[in-house]
Amino acid sequence: MFGKRGKMKILFASAEVAPFSKAGGLADVVGSLPKELEKDAEIAIFTPLHGCIDKDKYKIKELENSEMWLTFGNQPHKFNLYMAKLPDTKINVFFIKNDWYFSCFKEVYPKYLDPRYEHERYISFSLAVMEYAKALNFRADVIHANDWHTAMLPLYLHSNYKFDEFWKDTKCVFEIHNLAYQGIWFQDVLDFANMRKDIVYNQWGCEHYDRVNWMKGAIQYADRVVAVSPTYAKEILTPEYGENMDYTLRGVQYKLRGILNGIDYTVFNPKKDKALAKNYDVKSLDKKEENKKAVCKFFAIKYNPDRPLIALISRLVDQKGIDLIRDMQYELQKLDADFIFMGSGDNSYENLFIWLSNNTPNIRTFVGYDAKLANLIYAGSDFFLMPSKFEPCGLSQLIAMRYGSLPIVRATGGLEDTVTGYPLDNSNGFKFWSYNGWDMLNAIKCALYVYGDKYVFNAMRKSAMEADFSWKRSSKEYMNMYREITGKQ
Repeated sequence: MFGKRGKMKILFASAEVAPFSKAGGLADVVGSLPKELEKDAEIAIFTPLHGCIDKDKYKIKELENSEMWLTFGNQPHKFNLYMAKLPDTKINVFFIKNDWYFSCFKEVYPKYLDPRYEHERYISFSLAVMEYAKALNFRADVIHANDWHTAMLPLYLHSNYKFDEFWKDTKCVFEIHNLAYQGIWFQDVLDFANMRKDIVYNQWGCEHYDRVNWMKGAIQYADRVVAVSPTYAKEILTPEYGENMDYTLRGVQYKLRGILNGIDYTVFNPKKDKALAKNYDVKSLDKKEENKKAVCKFFAIKYNPDRPLIALISRLVDQKGIDLIRDMQYELQKLDADFIFMGSGDNSYENLFIWLSNNTPNIRTFVGYDAKLANLIYAGSDFFLMPSKFEPCGLSQLIAMRYGSLPIVRATGGLEDTVTGYPLDNSNGFKFWSYNGWDMLNAIKCALYVYGDKYVFNAMRKSAMEADFSWKRSSKEYMNMYREITGKQ
């Protein structure tokens, strides 16, 4: 099942992994980073078996004799282990099945769950990861935990498994994909987790303002903490972006790293993408217009080659700057441009976009998410709007550039690191800095001005499509970090 001895062993744990289960950028990262690390390390990925995962499509099979019972509080729970290969790799992906917590839902993150139950889900998953790794004899050199859903792993390593011979040499990396979601609940949840409060529930552990904060515990106990872009690593040290965790993070700056995320260029490739109406590359940009025609036809907008198409594909939440669009809705209707919005989230924003779609001539909305349609929109749009209040890294702007859609972004986090704003040399997008609707509108108007100059516009498109945001460079930084903490080469 596993490869030769000698290679460094890395265990990834995540609530979602593309292409099996996906709700956000976390799935893309955990589904693509290991592909680049595979040549230097032996990888195992653990994730819950959500009810939305198609076992037949991905040939996910249950392992023999995998049934395991674990007790939480005073309640025993049954787990089973399934396995498949990450597509186009030899990497084993292990799916932990539990009918009470995961298999019963058709979504990765179901809405309206009781918060205590939500904590129980990921506590049980994390402990099952530790036990199944032992059962499989996968003695990881590094456990790479992602966001609060798996933040319990560094705490388990520090407490329950501190003197366990199997885990004695294992180091831990904790990656922050979004600091806003920290996993906060009352201290009684530690009884459910079977953790000793005298070890973990203190100011140097997971206690934060008289509550259990899983992310704080992971930050304190992990050997390295990774933010998903260099700028975001700096921003989260400040009160503005620190989400009440800036004080803790400033105390562990010595182990904080900012490593820019990438995207899988074999998945996001306009030359081979089957979802497109017409494939193209940087040398055949004229074929891109066929995708614009297809998008206009789908959304019942009159196609006009001289009228730009601006897209937004996002979760409809405050973080993504949707309130700026709400503030500027009447100004956007006056522009000589068409807008396509795709996403789901807060009901108020969904209702606003539906109303705009039904009552304006130049704004159309798709509430929900469809991967094939999303790729067609990337390919068919001229500009891609991301007015985020904060953005740890952002993958949408990287995908948009790959497809030749120029991003219009607020310069924060990963957007600042990845987009070179017009009129700088080799510019590949447009930036604004202040978080207000008028600045966003001015950036859009600047983009519309450039659209009228086809020479500059096409030069920017080529710069965007030729920019390298693959995992090759970032994976080297991750690998160097693993070697640094383990002492292995």
